[in-house]
Amino acid sequence: MAQKRDYYEVLEVSRSASDEEIKKAYRKIAIKYHPDRNPGDAKAEEKFKEAAEAYDVLHDPEKRRSYDQFGFDGPQGGFGGFGGGGGMNMDDIFSMFGDIFGGHSGFGGFGGFSSSGGGRSQRPQYRGADLRLTVKLTLQEVATGVTKKFKVRKDVTCDHCHGTGAEGGSRAETCPTCQGSGVTVKTVRTMLGMMQTQMACPTCHGEGTVIKNKCPHCGGEGVTKGEEVVEIQIPAGVAEGMVVNVPNKGNAGKHNGVPGDIQVLIKEEPNDTFVRDGQDIIYNLLLDFPTAVLGGEKSIPTIDGKSVTINIEPGTQPGKTLRLRHKGIPAIQGYGSGIGDLVVHISVYVPKELTKDERKAVESFRQSDNFKGDSETKKTIFERFKNFFS
Repeated sequence: MAQKRDYYEVLEVSRSASDEEIKKAYRKIAIKYHPDRNPGDAKAEEKFKEAAEAYDVLHDPEKRRSYDQFGFDGPQGGFGGFGGGGGMNMDDIFSMFGDIFGGHSGFGGFGGFSSSGGGRSQRPQYRGADLRLTVKLTLQEVATGVTKKFKVRKDVTCDHCHGTGAEGGSRAETCPTCQGSGVTVKTVRTMLGMMQTQMACPTCHGEGTVIKNKCPHCGGEGVTKGEEVVEIQIPAGVAEGMVVNVPNKGNAGKHNGVPGDIQVLIKEEPNDTFVRDGQDIIYNLLLDFPTAVLGGEKSIPTIDGKSVTINIEPGTQPGKTLRLRHKGIPAIQGYGSGIGDLVVHISVYVPKELTKDERKAVESFRQSDNFKGDSETKKTIFERFKNFFS
């Protein structure tokens, strides 16, 4: 939190300044940093607030005496201060500003402040609750992205009153408790002086208005239970456990408030052909013994449903991997990069049963050095074995 500046320094006046000098100094600074003159300028807004806080204290004789004696730590903290214990808000500032300038600002009124991002105190706008859905995706849908439709039961805007909560075209009326401010202020006397606390009005719950003639269909809430078919786009590359947020498709907010979101939890269905490893997908290719020995061509599937032909070199060993670039899962924005690969893991099928002739043929190779493997081959296979468990 920024350190407060001395109020006299803020208004650029001496400690002996008269009330008229203080008012004149505040008027000058307020005109310079007024939000209508500085739309979107956060620094100007802060200086405008700072000047208002200083004037609020120094133009009041009791607050000024307390400030002069105790500074910021004194009882004056309970009287004034933008955002402080006094509960001073932008309505207070503009009201004070209007009093000084004869009821107008000279800049086309005070409403422009709300368009600059600050504004006068806003009535609370209700936000609808979020909804949570679970969607199961195939690996192919994960790889390509997919659009899913859901029939969702949720709070929807009341068709009868169009979300106002009022019956027969009637309107909400100003709250008699808070006079439309949406807040109530309680003042109590303490050993430090008069202290104010501000809270949401218990009658209108901070809205500033009350509905006397309530819509019979929604009971004055502006929302009813209903159903909506929601179309949700799932981007390519999502993974198990991710949540895709769909804004403004959740429950409607009361009194035409802001709709909630739908949070879609991703679940992946098991795949009989591929195993996902991040952005890569793994395919186990089972070779027959002759092809592993002699080499040849093999057709393998890909994630998009098409097949590709790969070349098997003579003497291909079990455990060897081949990598087909950019045949895997694309990266979702913010997670990884590019497109993963299709990793082909080679296995060799060894038959459990042989005919008499097949056994005889295999026996004839038993004594051949070519079928025993040299030391280098054994070393390579052992390294692959260790890597498998690392």
